[in-house]
Amino acid sequence: MSNGTPGVRRRKPSKGDLTSQAILEAAAKLLSERDITEITIDDLTTGAGISRSAFYFHFESREAVLYVLAEKIVAELYATASAWTESPASPAADALREATAGSVAIWRRSGPVLRAATRARETSPPMTQFWSDMARKFITAVADRIETERAAGRALPGPPTAKSLALALVSMNDEVFYHHSRSRRSATADREIVDTLTTIWLRSIYGI
Repeated sequence: MSNGTPGVRRRKPSKGDLTSQAILEAAAKLLSERDITEITIDDLTTGAGISRSAFYFHFESREAVLYVLAEKIVAELYATASAWTESPASPAADALREATAGSVAIWRRSGPVLRAATRARETSPPMTQFWSDMARKFITAVADRIETERAAGRALPGPPTAKSLALALVSMNDEVFYHHSRSRRSATADREIVDTLTTIWLRSIYGI
């Protein structure tokens, strides 16, 4: 069966792929009910319908499962942010609103995993490094866009430096998203958060 590209066939998922996916799905479900520290390997194997040996063939620990889950979701967040960071032709307000709304939606959908991964950076060296690398990636992308906007005369000049401003804005979003994802689901509250964050970014970067 073609995947839409001439001459390319879609690879059927292997048994190993399906097992890994079952573990990831079981972990995501369990994280919606309790913290990673309260989830055992037996919980994961039962949820995935596999043996312990099968689990350890794919993952060395429950933290390794969390790492893969977080990696996938943060990649989505980064792609969503590109609505502004990589779209200079788009009106700033529209692009920032699209990026912010997309991030809120992802945090709503995957909040338990992202919150668990955020807490894990305090105790898990791999997660600490993961978040450090991801923060650097996001901050660099935002700082580069700010520099581009300043050079084009569309954004306010410094100080602060583009990197310092990017650090403050990205850190603010992370904190707001984390806490907002714990609140009761509400389309009105989500719109308010998007409006608030978009306004702060526009005023901080563009003065509008």
